[in-house]
Formats: sequence, C-alpha cells, structure tokens
Amino acid sequence: MRSAGAVSPSRRRDPSRRHRLPRLHEASPAVVVCVLAAAALAAVVLFMTLDLRGNLGYVLPRRAVKVGAMLLVAAAVGLSTLMFQTVTANRILTPSIMGFDALYLLVQTSLAFTLGASAVATAPPVAKFCVEVGLMVLFSMLLYRWLFTGGTGSLHLMLLVGIVLGTLFRGASSLLQRLMDPSEYIILQDLFFASFNQVEPVLLGVSALVVCAAGVFAWRLRHVLDVLALGRETAVNLGVDHRRTVTWVLVACSVLVAVSTALVGPVTFFGLLVVHLGYQLCRGYSHRWLLPIVALLGALTLIGGQLVLERVFGFDTALSVIIEFAGGLLFLFLLLKGSLK
Repeated sequence: MRSAGAVSPSRRRDPSRRHRLPRLHEASPAVVVCVLAAAALAAVVLFMTLDLRGNLGYVLPRRAVKVGAMLLVAAAVGLSTLMFQTVTANRILTPSIMGFDALYLLVQTSLAFTLGASAVATAPPVAKFCVEVGLMVLFSMLLYRWLFTGGTGSLHLMLLVGIVLGTLFRGASSLLQRLMDPSEYIILQDLFFASFNQVEPVLLGVSALVVCAAGVFAWRLRHVLDVLALGRETAVNLGVDHRRTVTWVLVACSVLVAVSTALVGPVTFFGLLVVHLGYQLCRGYSHRWLLPIVALLGALTLIGGQLVLERVFGFDTALSVIIEFAGGLLFLFLLLKGSLK
C-alpha cells in the first residue's frame, strides 16, 4: 500500500523539464508573430545605432536606405514565394523557377552588350528600374495569357515553359557575355548578385508603394489562399473561381519578384529559406499567420545577417552569397527528402 505522501510515477516530473521554457515553434502563432516583430525591431535599432560614428548626417541616411531596401525585399520575396507555393501546391518551388532571374540577367547583359556596361551602370535609376520591372511583368503576363486563355489552363505546363525559357535566357546571356569585352564584363558582373549597398534612395518610395499594395492584396486574399491550399478540386467545390484567382495571385507574385529583382538584384533561394522556416514556426497552415511570419522572418534574416556580417565579423562580402548558399543546401535537402519518401 502506497503512503499518502507518495507520488505516482506517472505524475512525477522530469527534473530536466521542470523549468524548461517553451520553444518558439511550440508557441501559438500570435506569440511567434510578437517575438519575431520584437526581434526584427531590435535588429533594425542595432543596425542603425551600432558602431555609429563620423558624420551622422551622412551615415544615418545611408543605413536607413539599406534597412528600407532589406525590409522591402524581405516582404516582396517572402510573400511572393508563399503565395506561389500555395497555388502550385509545391513546397520546393519559388517564383524564380519561372525565369525572372534569368530574364533580369539577359536584360542587363543585352543592355551592356549594345550600349556598354558603363552606360548601364550610369543610366538614370528610375528609367532603368521601370524598364526592368516592365519587361519582367510583361513576360509573365504574356505567359499567363497564353496558358490560361489558350485553352490549356495547365499550371504544370506553365511551370515547365518557365523553366525552359529560363534556360534559354541563361544560354543567351552566356553567349553575349563571351562575346563581350573583358573589362565590360567585369563591370557587368557586379549586377549579377543582389547588393543592398547600391540601392538608389529614389527607388524606395516607388518600390514601397508597389510592395504595400501587393501586401494588402495578399492579406485580403488570406482566406481564399487557405482554400486554394486544399487543392483545385476542393477550391472549385467550395465556390472559388480557381483560374481567375490563381491568375491574379501569379500576377501579384510577378510584380513582387520584378520589383525586388530590379531593386537589389536576383535572390533565388531566399524565399524558399524563409517560407520553410515560417511553416516550421507556424503551427498550422493559416495564411492569417503565415503571411506576417514569413515577412518578419525575412526581415530578421536580412537585417540580422547583414548586421552580423558587417559589424561583428567585419566582412565585406555580399550577404546574398551566403543566403543563396544556405537556401541552395535547403533546396537539395528538400529535394532528396521528397525523393526518399
């Protein structure tokens, strides 16, 4: 017979777990959003104030422009990748699979080949930005119109055509680069990687308006995105105009990717990285929480990474190189994980 003060083994608490704090991925989505928002705000404050010396009237505006660019890119790439994966029902795809990055490189290479790399580097930033965004959005609109009004309506065919066109654009860029003068190619090479150190302040306002408008569109469509994530047949049975809705979502993704790429350069695997982490932190698939979590994760990754890279390690390399390396490894991991199932 057990004494009155004895404790049942099933009710005993493990001493190692007695004072264990709850992990972030075990918390509710609201707590995750609050924690990420506080961490992102702290990263912004540290980036703006850490190691601050010299002429503040010169240093602070430059840091503010860099922070603004990172926030816009984080929101644009994160939201576009999340919506793209939702409508394609595939966790390893990004909008870059449609050939946007390859088209951006082809535009830069063609302009440098015809006008000269120096002319491209010194071109008016607003005109250059508008041309690049216009060409990328026009390319996506023609692709969507051909597929969705040409009688096929196949999303998988659109992805396949995007992959083929991206390969074609890369091949054409490579050919022009081989025919280019080596000194011109060296100048052009800086445009092939995303950089937050060469962002024109005049472009931030235009980019902010576009990204905010697309963000509002995504937020108003959050419940429809939840239905689209269930599959085409289920969405149609629940009354969603699948073709029309998917077309508008893809257009929004195209605009976001075009603005981000024209602003800082191509970032291929960054969206895959932050969206995968967002799914791990969000207990569920509600876009009500996924949208802010992904945007905040992107901001924290870019600003925190740039802060550590510049102020702690003193490296002068581009953060995009490290992020693309980590995102590429994640892509291979997800690809191999899916093939082994």
